[in-house]
Amino acid sequence: MVDLQTQYQRIKGDIDAGIQEVLDSAAFIKGPKVTAFQEHLEAYTGAKHVIPVGNGTDALQIALMGLGLRPGDEVITPTFTFIATAEVVALLGLTPVVVDVDWETMNMDVEAVRRAITPRTKAIVPVHLFGQCADMQALMDLAREKHIYVVEDACQAIGAQFTFANGETKQAGTIGDIGCTSFFPSKNLGCYGDGGAIFTNDDALAEHMRAIANHGCHVRYHHDEVGVNSRLDSIQAAILDAKLPHLDEYIAARQKAAAYYDEAFANCERLLIPGRQAHSTHVFHQYTLRVVGADRDTLREGLAQAGIPAMIYYPVPLHQQKAYLDPRYQDGDFPVAERLAACVLSLPMHTELDEEQLSYITSNVLQLV
Repeated sequence: MVDLQTQYQRIKGDIDAGIQEVLDSAAFIKGPKVTAFQEHLEAYTGAKHVIPVGNGTDALQIALMGLGLRPGDEVITPTFTFIATAEVVALLGLTPVVVDVDWETMNMDVEAVRRAITPRTKAIVPVHLFGQCADMQALMDLAREKHIYVVEDACQAIGAQFTFANGETKQAGTIGDIGCTSFFPSKNLGCYGDGGAIFTNDDALAEHMRAIANHGCHVRYHHDEVGVNSRLDSIQAAILDAKLPHLDEYIAARQKAAAYYDEAFANCERLLIPGRQAHSTHVFHQYTLRVVGADRDTLREGLAQAGIPAMIYYPVPLHQQKAYLDPRYQDGDFPVAERLAACVLSLPMHTELDEEQLSYITSNVLQLV
């Protein structure tokens, strides 16, 4: 699914030099490499403040803590997503409210969000699934109308850009009140361990979240509130800083592979290629087909026999997960998400795919369906 070894070999000198610099300095925590990466990521994204943290899940949790939400407050999120989005809501004693998604883009359905808003709704967490932004124009308009916070889960979409009706373009994660991303190794910008970051343009929120991530501490050994311990270590920051200048190149490689897939499957009625959000670029963290005229699991097994990995993201929507069963929701309440869970299949998608590999993958898919 991801060829990190070949990617590493291409920039081995820069990666190794960065790691060696950290080893020589022994500044393993909050060292200059972390500060350098933070500043470079701020320049790349246009975010006024980047707060490096331990992972993407921590980023989401700290973001919600930073907003001062209280038990019983409702947070709206899509039911078709990775579990972390709802997990942090539940861990904080907040009330997750899930909504259905759009069949084409697989992102949050804005009208479903509107219907789900109550007087207890305090935040919306749109997930920029698989590498493209949700409809942030409509979501931000709705949030402003209802005076609700927006926390973007951009863990799969760093580098994606959304263009608003006035022509303004912003990076995924820099549009809402707060944005969150992950540097898990398989991400478009991934480190060699765990890592994450928070984005905001709000000075007060940034200061607050930095303190939360540091045990609730503004001044050392003086703890003003309950916080957590979440930080990006210097070695991971050095790796990310070496990879960041290549991010646009990585995105272009993924888009080229996606275009090959699109063309190969365009006339196959049994396969639906990923739909595109009209105002967002797509950075293709995943290339996810919808298998509608064949058996998805049989296709996956056939690909495995041919040595081709394929993954199901995600086989069980949040409202059907054992840990999150809720009497408010029944099977059939979210028909699009449930249909997607039964038919999606993600093909290999990474920066090192060449035409020979793509030809082998697509020819096998077409033979099997």
